[in-house]
Amino acid sequence: MKRILCFICVFLIIVTPLTGCSGQANKNETTAQPGADTATENASSEAAESSIKTAGSAISSESLTHRTDSADAPVVYFSSDISAKGLVRLYNALNWAPTGKVAVKVSTGESNNSNYLRPELIKELVQELDGTIAECMTAYGGNRSTPESHHQIAEEHGFTAIAPFDLMDEDGEIEIPFTGGDRLDKVYVGSHIDQYKNVLVLSHFKGHAMAGYGGALKNIAIGMSSVSGKILIHSGGKRTEGSIMSADQDAFLEALAEASKAITGYVGNENMIYISVMNRLSVDCDCDANPAEPDMHDIGILASTDPVALDQACIDFVYSAPDSSSLTERIESQNGVHTLEHAEKIGLGSRQYQLRIIE
Repeated sequence: MKRILCFICVFLIIVTPLTGCSGQANKNETTAQPGADTATENASSEAAESSIKTAGSAISSESLTHRTDSADAPVVYFSSDISAKGLVRLYNALNWAPTGKVAVKVSTGESNNSNYLRPELIKELVQELDGTIAECMTAYGGNRSTPESHHQIAEEHGFTAIAPFDLMDEDGEIEIPFTGGDRLDKVYVGSHIDQYKNVLVLSHFKGHAMAGYGGALKNIAIGMSSVSGKILIHSGGKRTEGSIMSADQDAFLEALAEASKAITGYVGNENMIYISVMNRLSVDCDCDANPAEPDMHDIGILASTDPVALDQACIDFVYSAPDSSSLTERIESQNGVHTLEHAEKIGLGSRQYQLRIIE
């Protein structure tokens, strides 16, 4: 009997550790599996991030030359969803909390052939803000050069049906002093600017025959200036009457950047945000009654609290697109990037940006 008990004890001593080792091995395999899954998820995340889906195709994130991972850089949000819901989603990503009356600065477009942002696209966002669509008269003639004709085109294009419409320089202009620039010591803007606490600069990104491209900065500087203010910018700060044509292209581009800084400083940087829609990417501006048909795909919607970062990100997306040769040639033909170079130099914003994708 003693021999049997001893045998059983020896058996238990030998077998129990082996079973324990087997159990530990199984446990290790179980805990290792989530780690493998996490690695796979991270790799998928990196792969997705390295290839950015736009509305028309995919581009490499590495081709966005001013994108950075620096936490000090302003954030630009991007979505390929060019829709009313997508526009609201990008707006919400900015976490903006306006505390007063909101002007939504858009271009109402020169004709029915123009590529202006359609009311059905912007209606939901404008109404969520209880915003007023704001514009100024043009300095080149056309069908927006008088109050009567501009109100008429705003109605014809459907803007007055979705929100109040304000021609900010209809009752005159105000002068805003400016220091720290090379071209301007003042700007002239529509006098109604003082009626608004907050401004959403809602732009259609596209090419432009004179500035190379039109985005947030042009929508601020030219878009919010009175007629004399527009001429002052186009002339590089030399005059407030006459033609908008300028013999000094860089002076015009630098004045455009300086006017943007003067206006944003007057309204208050914290009171302005910027959203740009990259669709119908013609080489011509919405101020052209018969713009060239776009020959590249739509890209998406971008938003930021920094107008320089936003315009630079839009430029980067254009240069990264495989079918953008016409638009890049238009930008380069007018040295359009110089506006951004000067804007960064005078402290308006940063050309480096972090990119956050919103889907």
